Amino acid sequence: MPSFGHTCLKRRHFLASAAMSAGPFLIANQLAQQATAKVKKPNLEKPEFNLQAKQPNHQPRAKAMISMFMQGGPSQIDLLDPKPLLNKLHLQKFPGKIKYDNAAQASSKVFGSPWKFAKYGEHGTDVSELLPHFSTIADDALVIRSMHTGVNNHGQSIHAMNAGRPQSGRPGLGSWLTYALGAESDSLPAYIAMTDPKGLPVEGVLNWSNGFLPSLYQGTVIRPVEPRILNLQPPPELSGEIQTNYLGLLQSLNRRHLERRQGEHELQARIANFELAERMQFAADEATDLSLESEATHRMYGINEEPTREFGQRCLIARRLIERGVRFVQLFTKNQYWDHHGGIVKSLPAACKKIDKPAAALVKDLKQRGLLEDTIVHWGGEMGRLPVIQNETNIGRDHNTYGFSMWVAGGGFRSGVHGATDEFGHHAVEDVVNHFDYHATLLHLFGMDPEGVSFDLNGREQSLLDGQPGKRIEGLLA
Repeated sequence: MPSFGHTCLKRRHFLASAAMSAGPFLIANQLAQQATAKVKKPNLEKPEFNLQAKQPNHQPRAKAMISMFMQGGPSQIDLLDPKPLLNKLHLQKFPGKIKYDNAAQASSKVFGSPWKFAKYGEHGTDVSELLPHFSTIADDALVIRSMHTGVNNHGQSIHAMNAGRPQSGRPGLGSWLTYALGAESDSLPAYIAMTDPKGLPVEGVLNWSNGFLPSLYQGTVIRPVEPRILNLQPPPELSGEIQTNYLGLLQSLNRRHLERRQGEHELQARIANFELAERMQFAADEATDLSLESEATHRMYGINEEPTREFGQRCLIARRLIERGVRFVQLFTKNQYWDHHGGIVKSLPAACKKIDKPAAALVKDLKQRGLLEDTIVHWGGEMGRLPVIQNETNIGRDHNTYGFSMWVAGGGFRSGVHGATDEFGHHAVEDVVNHFDYHATLLHLFGMDPEGVSFDLNGREQSLLDGQPGKRIEGLLA
C-alpha cells in the first residue's frame, strides 16, 4: 500500500491558509480541524494527501462500491429469512427469553409474517412477495442471514456497520476506502453520499464524516433535488474569465504558502479540494444528467412511475458515478425509514415498493455493462426486527441486532445464502458475520490487509477494525 506522512497543522498557519483560501467556490469536502495525527505508511517518496488511484496490497476483486443503506432496520423475517414456526405460533406466547428496547409497548406474543415466501434462482433463495424484483436477481446476490452487531440502538449500530465501532466520530467506510485507494477520476470526488428528499438519516452528516482522517476523504453530498451539489456553479457575474483569474490567483497564493510550510499536508488537502471543485463544475453536471440515459433505462429503474421515481434516479446516478471513476457511493433512506415499531402491515410494503425495483435494476444494469464483476453492491440496514409484537393496537416489531439480514452482489461475493438465525429469526446461530468480519472481508476484496490501512492518532494506530477480531469470511467469497 502507498504510505503517507502527516504533520499537524498549527493554529496560526491554519488561520492564515483559511484566510487566503476563502471564496465563493467552496463546496463539500471542506477542512475539518483534525486532532494531532499522522498517517503511518512507509513507502511514498513524496508524502502527500491526494485522491490519485493507489495500488492495493494484493490483486483486488473489487474496485468500487455502492451501498444502499436502509436505515431503521428492514424486517428480515418478513423479507429474506422466513420462519414457518412463527406462523404456527402466531399470537401465542413467545416460548423463550427476548430482549425489548421499548419495554412499555412490548408484547410476548409471536407475530408470524403476513407475507408469503417462494424460492428463486439456482440456490433456491427464499424471497418474500414484497420483493418481486429482488427475486429476479437472486442468482447474482448473496443473502447474509447471520449479521450481528449486538448494539441494539440505531445510532450505535449505524456507526458499527458504517464506521467500524459503535462510537461516533470515526471515519466512515467510504473515507477509509478512498484514503487507502484514491479515485479513478480526477474530476469527481472519490466518495459521494446521496441523501433522501424527506430528510437526513439518523446521525446526519456523521454518516459520511471523515472523522479523524484528513478532510479530503469526507463524503461529498449529492442532493435528491436540483441543484444536486450546492455552491458548485458560480453566479453569472463571477463566471468565465473572472473565475479563471480568481482561481489562478488562489492557487498561486496557496502554493506559495505551502512552500514556506513544507509538511503541512492538511493544507495540501485543502488545495486539492479547491482544484477538484473547479474540475467538478463540468464533470458533476454531466454525471448527474439523467436526460442522457435512454427511455428503456428510465423504465428499468422505475423513474417514470411513482413511488420508485426518486430512488430510481439516485440508483441510476450511482451507476453513472461508478462508471466515471468514483470509488464509493452511498445512498441513504430518510430518518428511520424502515423502523417499523408500529403499522408494519402497511408501512413495510410501502417501503419495499419504493426501493425494490430500483435496487434490482442497479444490479442488472451494472451486470449488463460489465461493471458488476468489480463493483460491490450492498443493500441493508443497521439491524433487523424481533419475532414478537410491539404495540398490539398498531402492530409493529422492535429492534434486533442479534441476527439480521442484508444482501451483497458483485465484486467477488458469491451468490446464494450465507448463515442462519435460530428458528425464531432472533439470534444468528450459524456462520455468524459480525460487522467487523464484514469489514475485513470488504477490505480483502479491495486488495487490502484489514489492519494494514492505518492512521496514527495521538500515538495510537487506528484502523477500520480498530483491533477487533475481524476475519475474512471465506464462505462469502466466490
